[in-house]
Amino acid sequence: VHGTDLSTLSKRTRARFRLRNIGFVFQSGNLLPALTAADQLRLAGRLAGNRHVDPALVLESVGMGHRAGHRPGELSGGERQRVGIARALVNQPSLLLVDEPTAALDRRRSHEVVELLADRAHDAGVAVVMVTHDRDVLEHCDRVLEMVDGRLGAPVTA
Repeated sequence: VHGTDLSTLSKRTRARFRLRNIGFVFQSGNLLPALTAADQLRLAGRLAGNRHVDPALVLESVGMGHRAGHRPGELSGGERQRVGIARALVNQPSLLLVDEPTAALDRRRSHEVVELLADRAHDAGVAVVMVTHDRDVLEHCDRVLEMVDGRLGAPVTA
């Protein structure tokens, strides 16, 4: 990642590198229940040493500016995913690793979330590696590879 062989780094240095260079979007969102959407982003920024995070700006970029003061329990599944995407982008990573972002969403929301990921990635020059079983969203992907029985297959046309 960024020309860095992560296997050569100490555990501590590797963790710091991940914090600053890799964003993670989880299937379930993994938002902290006690924190508002804005606080989720502030915390991610502070953990990476970025104290100049503007949560309102980042939340607005994913269409969630109006929900900045809401906790995860007050958000729909799609809204939680968008906050999770904002949190993953807050430190301006060069790589996003995304695990089944549409698993708990209906078809319309699934397309919205993956399109948002693709748009934000293109806008920020971020590489995205997404794992999904949802073939309906492949049209939003630049390149699709299929894994069958643990083996990476030929590229798939979306």
